[in-house]
Amino acid sequence: MKNNNPIGLFDSGIGGTSIWSAIHGLMPNEDTIYLADSANAPYGKKSKQEIIDLSIKNTEELLKMNCKIIVVACNTATTNAIKELRAKYDIPFIGIEPAIKPAAINSKTQTIGVLATKGTLTSELFNKTIELYHDTKIIEQIGYGLVELIENGELNSSEMTELLHSYIDPMIEKNIDYLVLGCSHYPYLIPQIKNMLPINIKIIDSGEAVARQTQKVLKEKIGLNSSKEKGKAVFYTNNNPKVLSEILNGNYSVIQKEF
Repeated sequence: MKNNNPIGLFDSGIGGTSIWSAIHGLMPNEDTIYLADSANAPYGKKSKQEIIDLSIKNTEELLKMNCKIIVVACNTATTNAIKELRAKYDIPFIGIEPAIKPAAINSKTQTIGVLATKGTLTSELFNKTIELYHDTKIIEQIGYGLVELIENGELNSSEMTELLHSYIDPMIEKNIDYLVLGCSHYPYLIPQIKNMLPINIKIIDSGEAVARQTQKVLKEKIGLNSSKEKGKAVFYTNNNPKVLSEILNGNYSVIQKEF
């Protein structure tokens, strides 16, 4: 039965597990397959065509495993490649992009910060989105080096702390009251970022919104898994499985495979 097929997710590495976690939390009896394309991380430095090609490669892999819907759990891949994926394949795709809308609508200072990759901030989709909110001052900051440190398991290193301060402190000085995390890796930095932000600045990431949208599209187009059992979660990586296993707290087995 197609509605009992798994939900597929891919990211440039381990970051999209933050999206997987939100989806698994909302729909615990859905089977899921996660691809961590860590061998090619970060996508944010690559050209648009390279990002499209990698997204097609990952999609083909998930289709071989009979996924019923594909979540592009990567801001850079969504903003650069989802249009091409939707045109090429007859399967629903769920994208993830920086949650500018809730931040811009709710900002009291009319100033918000966006921390994202270069690939996201320079994309056509991102720039079309921010044009909708010209009354809000949007301070963009490329998170150089953050994905690499997370992928190397250096989440709490002094280098990470220094980098985060160099990106976030200038935003605080410019009176932001919302910080939008525009990369699926970045929610793993929230505990550290919270320590740097004044209490009035709220952090927004896209995980819960993506999970709700995935559930909505499944209900409308394919159907939810009819099993009452807890769903199986399978994780694949084409790089060292250690970091992905650690980010999952060792609760799930991680399979190393070429794709």
